[in-house]
Amino acid sequence: MPMAITRDDYDAVLLDLDGVITDTANLHAACWKQMFDEYLQKRAAERGEAFRPFELATDYRLYVDGKPRFDGVRDFLTSRGIQLPEGSSDDPPQAETVGGLGNRKNDLVNKIIEERGVEPYEGSVKFIHQLRRQGFQIAVVTSSQNCDAVLKAARLDAFFDVRVDGNTIRAQHLAGKPAPDTFLTAARQLGVAPTRAVVVEDAISGVEAGSNGNFGLVIGVARKGNAEELRHHGAHLVVNDLGELVD
Repeated sequence: MPMAITRDDYDAVLLDLDGVITDTANLHAACWKQMFDEYLQKRAAERGEAFRPFELATDYRLYVDGKPRFDGVRDFLTSRGIQLPEGSSDDPPQAETVGGLGNRKNDLVNKIIEERGVEPYEGSVKFIHQLRRQGFQIAVVTSSQNCDAVLKAARLDAFFDVRVDGNTIRAQHLAGKPAPDTFLTAARQLGVAPTRAVVVEDAISGVEAGSNGNFGLVIGVARKGNAEELRHHGAHLVVNDLGELVD
C-alpha cells in the first residue's frame, strides 16, 4: 500500500489539473495533435517535403505535456528544427506564429469542453474530499488557461484554497514547468513551506517541477503506465490512481 499522507508531515497538497483531477489530459493531447498535424501537413505540402505527424507517445510527452501552451509550441517546433516568429499571445489562431498556433490549439480545447463537458476521476474526487476532512490546504497548479472552465464543468470549483494557472503564469511572468515557480507561488500563497507541501503530477515536466522546488513529497500519477519514468524524473511515490491513497 502507498504511504499515508498525514497532517503530522504535511500542511498542503498541490495538485495538477489535467490528467490528475480531470480526465482532460487526453483531450489536450488530441487537440495538440490535430493542431500540429494540420500545420505540419500544410508546411510539408508547401515545401514539397514528407509529412511527419505529431506523435502522442513521444512528442506530446517530451515537449508539450504539462507546459504552458506557448512553451509547448516552441519546444516541439524546436525539436523539429522549425523556427516561427513569436508573434504575441493575442495573435489570431490562423497566424503562423508561436502565439497563433498556441491559440489555435486553445480554441479546439474550449470547443470540446463546451460540447462534451468534463469528467473528474472518481479516485481524485474521493482523495480531495479526504484531504478536506483531514484539514489540508489544497491548491490546483496547472499550466492551462482553461482552469476555471474545467473546474466548473467538473463541479469542483469550490474545493481549492488557491489556483495558480496559465493566466497567473502570464500575469506574474512565472517560468512554467519544469521550473518550480508555479508550485512555489501556490505554496507561498497558502503560507506553507515547500518541505511541508505535497505535489501531485502526471507529467514529466510536473514531477520535475516538484523535485526542483524541493517539495516534501512528489507523487506521480502513472495514467500512461509510465511509473518508472515518473520516478526517474523526481517522483518519490507513484500511484496509478489517487483512489489508492484514500483510506
